[in-house]
Formats: sequence, C-alpha cells, structure tokens
Amino acid sequence: MARQRQAAAPSGPSQHLLEVRDLSVSFPQPGGAVTAVRGVSYHVDKGEFLGIVGESGSGKSVSSLAVMGLLPSSAQVSGDILFEGRSLLGRSDKELSRLRGEGIAIIFQDPLSALTPVYTIGTQIAEALSLHDKSLSRAAAHARAVELLKVVGIPNPQRRAQAFPHEFSGGMRQRAMIAIAIANNPRLIIADEPTTALDVTIQAQILEVLQTAKDLTGAAVVLITHDLGVVAGNADRIAVMYAGRIVETGTVDEVFHAPSMPYTIGLLRSMPNLATAGHTRLVPLEGRPPLLSNLSPGCPFAPRCPIAVDACRTIEPPLTALGKDPLNSAACLRVDEIVSGALKRGELYPVPAPVAAAERARIVPASVLAVEGLVRHFPLTKGAVFKQSVGTVRAVDGVSFDIRSGQTLGLVGESGCGKSTTIMEILELARPQAGRITVNGRDVAAMTRTERRALRRDIQVVFQDPMASLDPRLPVQDIVAEPLTVHGVPAKARLQKVREVLELVGLDASMAARYPHEFSGGQRQRIGIARALVTDPKIVVLDEPVSALDVSIQAGVINLLEDLQERLGLSYLFVAHDLAVVRQIADTVAVMYLGRIVESGPSESIFDNPAHPYTRALLSAVPVPDPTVERNRRRIILEGDLPSPTEDITGCNFRTRCPLYQLMDGPAQERCRTDDPVRRPVNASSVACHHAEHVDLMS
Repeated sequence: MARQRQAAAPSGPSQHLLEVRDLSVSFPQPGGAVTAVRGVSYHVDKGEFLGIVGESGSGKSVSSLAVMGLLPSSAQVSGDILFEGRSLLGRSDKELSRLRGEGIAIIFQDPLSALTPVYTIGTQIAEALSLHDKSLSRAAAHARAVELLKVVGIPNPQRRAQAFPHEFSGGMRQRAMIAIAIANNPRLIIADEPTTALDVTIQAQILEVLQTAKDLTGAAVVLITHDLGVVAGNADRIAVMYAGRIVETGTVDEVFHAPSMPYTIGLLRSMPNLATAGHTRLVPLEGRPPLLSNLSPGCPFAPRCPIAVDACRTIEPPLTALGKDPLNSAACLRVDEIVSGALKRGELYPVPAPVAAAERARIVPASVLAVEGLVRHFPLTKGAVFKQSVGTVRAVDGVSFDIRSGQTLGLVGESGCGKSTTIMEILELARPQAGRITVNGRDVAAMTRTERRALRRDIQVVFQDPMASLDPRLPVQDIVAEPLTVHGVPAKARLQKVREVLELVGLDASMAARYPHEFSGGQRQRIGIARALVTDPKIVVLDEPVSALDVSIQAGVINLLEDLQERLGLSYLFVAHDLAVVRQIADTVAVMYLGRIVESGPSESIFDNPAHPYTRALLSAVPVPDPTVERNRRRIILEGDLPSPTEDITGCNFRTRCPLYQLMDGPAQERCRTDDPVRRPVNASSVACHHAEHVDLMS
C-alpha cells in the first residue's frame, strides 16, 4: 500500500482501542485522483458498538478496509490509524497478517465470495485458528471449529463442519463467517454490511449472533450499514458519513431523537417505519451524492440541502461539537439554528402533497388478476445420460389470491418461499400445471397465441435491479419504446408516448437520448417504471422494485408508484421482503412460506393483529429506526433456515420452526404433525394455522 504520512499529525498515545485520526484515502485515476475518504476521525473503546451509516459511495467500507490494511497497493493513505496505541500505517504485511483475526477481525458483506469454495467450512475455521496458534493440533483445531459453529447457531455442527460453502444457505454462510471472525477472540470486530442481502428473519438471527460474539469475546464492534433500523437496535454510538467524511456523530439516542445535520434528518425522514408506515407519505431526500472525483467548493450536501445558504456553497463546515459532550458533533453551518429550534427538524423537508382529487382516476371495482390453486413443481433428477427422478421441488404449491382494480397486493416472505416463481407463472400467461390464472376476467389457459400477446399490454413488470434490466447499449428512448415496437405501434406515436411516460415518472423528456449509465439508481428505476407504463397496462408486477436502492432514493420511488396508481387506476402485485415498504404501499397482504400462502388479509389487520406465528415472527424481526422502540420490543427469533422445498414435511410445513408449536400441549402438537392446515377466517384475515387463536402465547 502506498502511504503518505502527514507530518502535522504525528502519532501520540491513545487511550482508545481503535483511534482513526484525520484519515484520507485516494485512488489515482487517469482523469484525476478520487478521494474516497476525506479527513475521517473517530474512535472505538473496548466493548463498544459503533455504527457507521451512510449512502452507497460515502466511504464507509473504504475507511474500514484501510483499518484492516486491505486496500489495493495503488491507494494513497494519509493520517493515522492507532490500534491499542500503536500505529497500523507503515507496518509490513506480515505484521498486519498476525494482527488480523487475533486483534482485528472482519465480516464481509458477501460471505460466498469471502469463503474459499474448495475447502470445507470446518477446514477454513481450523485454518484461522492454526495460523495464530502453531501449537494447536489438527484434531484440536477441528474440535474448536465444531464448537464455534455451535456457538453461532449452526444446527448439527459436527456434520456441517464437513460441508462446503455452496451447501450452506446465505444466513448459514454469514454465521460461518462470524465463527471465523471470533475464532481467535479478537479485540475488535468490523462487520461490513453483514445483513444487507439477507431476509429479515435471518438478519435478526445474524444480529443476535453478532451480539453473542461480542459478549463472549468482549470485543468492540464497528458495524457498517445503510439500514438505520439495524443501528438503532444494536449500536451505542453512530457516525454518519457523506461524500467521504463524517458529518454527524453521537450517541444512538441523540442522533435518532435529535439529529443536527440536515443529511441525517433527511435519511431518517425518508425511511419507511414499520410503526408508522401507511399513515403518512414518505419524504424523499432529493438528488444524489456528489462525485468524489470532482467535488465543488463548500458543503458537499449543499445541492440537496433544503436550508442551504450562499455560505454553504463556498465553505465546507468542520465537524463541530454540540454542547458540552464532545462525542456529539455535526458538520453544518446552520447547526446552532437546528439545535436551538429556530429551524424545526420536522419542517426542513416538506411532506410531498398527495395527488389532487381532480387528477385521480375513476375506478370501477372489479377483479383484474385472480389466481386459484396455482401449482408449479419441478422434478429433481440425477444422472447425465439416463436421468432418474429423485424428488420434487414444490416451488408453488396451491397459491390463491385476488387483486382488485386500483389496489395493491403485497406478496411477502423469505427468499426461497416461491414469490418469484409465482409471478413468473403469472407473467408467462400460459396454462399452469394446476390451478387457474384469470386476467381481466379471462382464463389464460383458454387463450390463443394472438389473444395472449394482446393481453401482455395489460400486464407489465418492473424488475429488482434497474441496471441489469436495462440494455446498456440502447438509449433510453429505445428502451422505453421497446414494448410498443413489439406491438407494432408506428414510430411517430412511439416517440410521443415515450416523452409522455418519461414526464409522468418525473424525468425530463430531453433525457431520452441518454444511456442508462448516465443516470442514478433512482432514475434508472424510474426508467424501468416508464417502460412498464408505456403500453397503458392495468396491472403492474413489481418485483422487489426498491430493494437495490439506497433508503434515501426508495422514498421517491415509492411515492411515485403511489401517485401513478392514483392517477392511472393501476393495480399492483408488489413482491418484497421489506415489510415496512409493503405496509407503506399495500392494501392487502399475502404471506408466503414454502410455496403456500399462510396468511392473507387487509394490510391493517396483518400488521396490527397478525394471526399466524410465521407472520408474527416476520414482523418482530423488522428493525425499527427508533432506539427506544427497539430496546423495548420483544423479537421472535425463528430457529434455523427455511427448509428445502424438496422436503416432504407431513402436517404443517411450518412446525419445524414454529415457536407456537413448542408452547402447545401434546394433542395440539400431534395435530400439527399429522394434519396439514388449510386457510380459514380468523379475525379479518385468512390463516393456515390450527392454533391461530392462541398466537398471543408467543408475546
């Protein structure tokens, strides 16, 4: 690593476990250096939990990789990093290797790429142990690896230690990474977005394991994340990063209840909150972070700040202590006005106005999409030449729901529960294996090829990853017009329609000649929505439409979807695992588990009074961006991972993880083991559970 030490900032004694002093990291580029981290300073004490939050590209991960000494050799680093009073900069790779794992450990965001695919999990944990203790025998290292897998909650650890990474689920791989991280009892654990790609139930398990690891080893933890709810329930202090530097820091209660930097206030206002979602409109944080290769003078947040003044565009404010506590500080020229109340936090970002009554579409109540007993099973075979059936994957196993005009159905559940297969069966508009799909009152199985093609105009889709779903070789006008080209619309009419839908989704028609890479993530998703709307559909399938976006951008896209529904009378099938987002937008909710819907009903009923134990566990696992709420709520942790859809589970397929099952008496448990429950009315919902009336026992 190329390093440049500042003479003005010599290393002095430190009382902290980790102290970062005026850290800057630059990467040389042909067009000029990119300074990813600019003058970052923070510290972590023994046993402390620090959360570092911010949007993508804010410098969170780069600053932590600098601490670990894992930056590429081209990186230019200045400032200082002290661990237990000793500087890490300037140390050889051999010295840093001895420190990694034993002194500082890291948990990466993607465990599959961090684990070696050709070695067993047990071997990789044992290797981490042997590297730091040469006297440890092979048998002792393996025994310790099995013990660590048990500590992090891996079922049957003796057998699982012999498995390879690809044989583990995402949650189990992340737990294995935590086992490697805590193997040598490190004094500091850095967790870089450890729960980003995981379901809320698995996320709750991982955070529980991380807290257990912290308690067992006495280590301090630095958690890097963009999810403020995760930080609220776990961190002691928070550092908020923007454009490569820390713009606010303080205790978790101070930052959440009285944020002093407009950027922090905007982040908190833009987040869907499970406790309040659906009652008020979200407040988007407009604009996007600046390019770090070409920063303008002044405060980097000024172009997006609602209270920026002329001075903000010429002077970059320093991080200034708030009151007598030096741990609470913010970088804003108008911070005194915010702290004193002269500028009210709740009024900095105005709540977007809803669609006027005169602009709302007139909706005739009718069923636009009905699914009855939908089944999609895949044969499981082995053999290259002579294939032999060895089982069945029950991806979708009798799904039924109905979507009405102008309404949104939220389809939720863990990864692998069958949500995506369900929507692909619908979008294919072909005869299903079993069951019935009706679109606008017409059974798709009875349609001719010509009728099916014409019907595709009425049902469109918006995909999860906007960049992957847009052809990078085509300009936006061609991408959006593609469905019209398929349906034979003349070129002049196509061009006019493209301009109309771009304006409708909040993009200037002059942008039509640009290419996808020239847009931000939120703008790319708006392009995807424009492409879906260009055929004037009645139904739009939204497959995780905001999960790949920063929380600040999510709010604008969700508001856009709500406004379009009001104006055009659209019906949405909204597939998501973020229940706070679902509560914000959905009228009705269907909860899936192992290919089946286990509970469905009105949104208010599902969220306020869930009757199925799985739904209740899902909701309890969703983090709420409020430290007070997080400390006082009881979380229901589901044991283990989602079973494989190839397993033949008798009786209720949820009983293997069901907390309510454990609380029932013998005869009640016997019924769960032998009798497969069907959905029945309970309160205002339809629930597939024998004992839904006793679900309050879990509270």
